[in-house]
Amino acid sequence: MATIKDVAKKANVSVATVSRVINNTGYVNTETRNLVLEAIQSLDYIPNELARSLFKKQSNIIGVVVPHLTSLFYGELIEAIEAALMPYEYKMMIFNSRNDIEREQKFLSVFNQYNITGIILVAHLQSLPSYLDLNIPLIAIDHHVADTIPSVSSDNVMGGQLAAQHFVASGAQKVIHFRGPSFLLTVQQRDQGFLKELAPHGIASVHYDLDFNTPNPEEIKAFILKHPDAQGIFCDGDLIAMHVLKVLHELNIKIPEEMEVIGYDNLTLGALMTPSLSSVNQPIDTMAEAGVKILLDIIKGEPKTAENHSFPVNLVLRDSTKKH
Repeated sequence: MATIKDVAKKANVSVATVSRVINNTGYVNTETRNLVLEAIQSLDYIPNELARSLFKKQSNIIGVVVPHLTSLFYGELIEAIEAALMPYEYKMMIFNSRNDIEREQKFLSVFNQYNITGIILVAHLQSLPSYLDLNIPLIAIDHHVADTIPSVSSDNVMGGQLAAQHFVASGAQKVIHFRGPSFLLTVQQRDQGFLKELAPHGIASVHYDLDFNTPNPEEIKAFILKHPDAQGIFCDGDLIAMHVLKVLHELNIKIPEEMEVIGYDNLTLGALMTPSLSSVNQPIDTMAEAGVKILLDIIKGEPKTAENHSFPVNLVLRDSTKKH
């Protein structure tokens, strides 16, 4: 692979001259510039983007901080963010926090080292104050982080309401809600919408918190057996719902005749389950496109208020629920 020194040698100029041509900085006469460009083309030289970013103090790299890389939802969201960035010729660098404050702190020096142009927060950070002190534009996608940071999310209250409305129409008298970690605002909002819709109809609801990424099947089984009179289960994530479907199969509980199941996120894998999973659909592509546009506007210096942009969701019905 050719280096900048190889280009300088072939064009019979200094490395500094080649750098000025590549970065379009400083004066280089037309004849010399053409010699450098011809050398670059003949050697198939690819400029070192990192070196250029260090020189220009701008990388056109957007850092995306996620809590997990194994999550199906975050995988689909990362792809949507990357697709939204590509037309603007921005690149993406992924930072996997694993909900570890020490990892989050280490990212701070990397942001400065690589001249990260902007940051998208998908993870719920434990070291948020340190990120707020960065002189780097920030936006959150999928949740609200702080009153000073713009955010893009789906309407989680509406998602809970849609699930509850289906159970009401099915005539359920008692339902189970397998929530995510209840300290998360998204989980609280889904629970709020769910309970608000059930209350006027006198439908009983019981809940149990599970990890989004690694829900425990034994805990799921024990809670279902504890409430044999339930007719419906609402899960705050499709992965939780997939575990629920497996447990119900092991317990010989018929789906949807004896128990209806609704997930959340409408992941591609849910449609391939047997039975296929009904789920609340988040507009992932729309959220990613909106978040990227707001962040790039901030980078360009356009004033933006730190408000939350919330997008409606819809319930996709499949074989794990009854048809009304």
